[in-house]
Amino acid sequence: MANNTTAVNLKDNIYGAFELKRLYPRNYFIGVMVAILLHLLLIGTYYFVQMLNKEDDEGLNAPTVSMKYSDMAPPPSIVQEVAPQVSTAATTAPTVGVPVPVEDSKAAPDQTLASQTEMSKAIPPTQAVSDAGNVKVVQDIKIEESKQDDNPDPTTFVAVEQEPKPIQQVKPVYPEIAQRAGLTGSVYLRVLVNKEGKPLKTQVIKADNEIFVQPAQEAAMKTLFSPAIQNGKAITCWVNIPYKFSLNK
Repeated sequence: MANNTTAVNLKDNIYGAFELKRLYPRNYFIGVMVAILLHLLLIGTYYFVQMLNKEDDEGLNAPTVSMKYSDMAPPPSIVQEVAPQVSTAATTAPTVGVPVPVEDSKAAPDQTLASQTEMSKAIPPTQAVSDAGNVKVVQDIKIEESKQDDNPDPTTFVAVEQEPKPIQQVKPVYPEIAQRAGLTGSVYLRVLVNKEGKPLKTQVIKADNEIFVQPAQEAAMKTLFSPAIQNGKAITCWVNIPYKFSLNK
């Protein structure tokens, strides 16, 4: 009888498949929630660390202002400066300008003062006295004007008020061989124009094709210009003239 009772008690305490199936949903839910919390914690820690590093980088990359020691203001003095005391001692009255009587025997002989007419004659020829008595300086020294270079260097800058301009411009002759070959291009010349507005010589700045250089130079040497003006006078000056050779008319 005792053996039967013990067997029944052991059978009631056995942990079997039914209990596992009953506890499985709860344990699964608890495991999933714990896993989600762990992942959220790891992700939050990662972004928190990144945010701290970004703030540190911004602090390191902040612009710095550097100043020289010589530009800084001097430090305040630690020694108390004492204002200088002004002496208020009594001073003697000045004697300058005070007439002092002398004896007649020591007085200078009478002198005749020059008149305005005599004084005006004694003034140097570069000055003259007006009716009001004011001195008016008249310059009678002749200043020789500097001569303008008739052959200036093309690379030297010459300041002019008005550059030379073509008055009667001659059109260059289009080379026949270039027309047949269908060649086009441009030539840029530097022309030296004298005081009369006549071209003296030319210099090639740039040419797309050498076949157009000679016609452009010949046209430039036959062109009449207005001379360059500086200080109201005509001067010799270089001027840039472009020539374009195109078949389109």
